[in-house]
Amino acid sequence: MDATAETVRSAAPPQVDAGTAAPEIRLEGVGKVYADGTVGVAELDLTFAAGELTVLVGPSGCGKTTTMKMVNRIIEPTSGRILLDGEDVTRVDPDRLRRRIGYVIQNVGLFPHRTVRANVATVPKLLGWDRRRIRARVDELLTTVGLDPAVHGDRYPAQLSGGQRQRAGVARALAADPGVLLMDEPFSAVDPVVRERLQDEFLRLQAEVRKTIVFVTHDIEEAVRLGDRIAVMSAGGRVEQFAPPAELLGRPATPFVADFVGADRGLKRLAVTSIDPAGLAPAPVVAQHQSLEEVRGQLSGAAGAVVLDAGGRPCGWLPADRAGGPGTVAVAMRPVEPVPVTATLKDGLSLLLRSDVDAVPVVDGGRCVGVLTAGTVHTTLRRSISAG
Repeated sequence: MDATAETVRSAAPPQVDAGTAAPEIRLEGVGKVYADGTVGVAELDLTFAAGELTVLVGPSGCGKTTTMKMVNRIIEPTSGRILLDGEDVTRVDPDRLRRRIGYVIQNVGLFPHRTVRANVATVPKLLGWDRRRIRARVDELLTTVGLDPAVHGDRYPAQLSGGQRQRAGVARALAADPGVLLMDEPFSAVDPVVRERLQDEFLRLQAEVRKTIVFVTHDIEEAVRLGDRIAVMSAGGRVEQFAPPAELLGRPATPFVADFVGADRGLKRLAVTSIDPAGLAPAPVVAQHQSLEEVRGQLSGAAGAVVLDAGGRPCGWLPADRAGGPGTVAVAMRPVEPVPVTATLKDGLSLLLRSDVDAVPVVDGGRCVGVLTAGTVHTTLRRSISAG
């Protein structure tokens, strides 16, 4: 029998209900000092808010993984209290505690001799769920993480790609619907393209399940992309700053944080700064079927116009210097996809840079509310930084 399975089996199964509420996790003076006197983690006072994704980030050896592992007592703290929804988990049976917490590691840790379906079913089976309930839960989770149960369920880990194994690992961690999920550099072992897709998928998943997640990474860009709040840690397990991504990038609290997030933190901040409708540039609106002669007067000194298709939806940009001569707007315009008003400045700027235009329409429910330009990106970002 696997050692992990034996550990989980050794305690009497607690009651686990579907829809487990995400708890708050509070660390009060939690520290780890090793036998030789080495301080792994200084006494920490941190609160991981219920239903939020908190990222622990920092250089190697700063204690971020140790901090995370103390939450489920894989590493025992030498001081302090860890409160899970108000209960001090340093005083409860560690095996019972771990059944309440999902755990995803860098190399996934799937049992190689078990199928994907059997891997995902590990904890529900040990908790005594009946076969029908387990089957339904496994199929639900595999579908949720983007794996077809009929295709991937009976395969073994070696028959999956790295990204597929990582998805299966997330599904296994969520199988018993824990309120807490601990993730130790889960996406670092895959290539950058797959990693970005996994991050996107995980953000979508978190929006649905809203678990309390503690996520460890050494990559500040991943931290900024995923985290609701970020704790930047330095040697000795000290927290240099604990803040939302935009605040961290806009106002580093210490020279260490400023150095760690990088001189290009303004660019990183684009990913966490929303488009501001009030900061968009106005632009005239014209229709595809109109003649250039007809619309020339509508531009009246503007840099260009937003072009609407037959259904009234923005579909392109007509630069002012292409509004002369004969023909219709459809012939002279530059096609461009609009960006939703809910997007970030990074999304908008990315679209702007890969399109042959100097302005991108921004839409709210299909209605154009203005255009995003390089100038409005800069203005919005500076305003955001000033506002904190």
